[in-house]
Amino acid sequence: MKPFAESCEQNKHVIFEVIEKHFSGCQNILEVGSGTGQHAVFFASKLPHLLWQPSEQAENISGILQWLEDYPSNNIQSPITLNVNETWPANAYDGVFSANTAHIMSWQEVICFFKGVGESLESGGTFCLYGPFNYNKNFTSESNARFDQWLKDQSPLRGIRDFEELNSLAENQGLNFKEDVEMPANNRILVWQKI
Repeated sequence: MKPFAESCEQNKHVIFEVIEKHFSGCQNILEVGSGTGQHAVFFASKLPHLLWQPSEQAENISGILQWLEDYPSNNIQSPITLNVNETWPANAYDGVFSANTAHIMSWQEVICFFKGVGESLESGGTFCLYGPFNYNKNFTSESNARFDQWLKDQSPLRGIRDFEELNSLAENQGLNFKEDVEMPANNRILVWQKI
């Protein structure tokens, strides 16, 4: 039985409404942390002009392959193994997408994540990051504060990240902040563009 994430089903339509605009001029998208693969098959089907590259840690690749088998598409590539701390793919992309990843990484991994995005994106390329974020180290809701505590109970290195700190990492990689889009369930999409 292939893996299934209820959150992907709940958020895929609202995420699509945002990334459709930002990826309209793109051709090659790298998805970092594809999870089950549900987002990949949905977004690729809705954006046929794109070539979508899923990526995940090695132990999750088989689940993505099951989704690709059930929902084959000419514009989804076979998933690649990607650990943000290690070597990133040599290919250049004009778009990078990632959902619900920054808060389950350690801060050191987040630093490597943004470095990898900066190196992988072509000039003019777009980076869309979905998830919960803090502002000036403040939670945007009580539910996010509880979620942050739950994350830290799983691992003290996890936690909801602060927008200002993420934007500083982005700027260090030559990424200009473009948009902050409010999403349901106290989530956001942050958008940067490579200079």
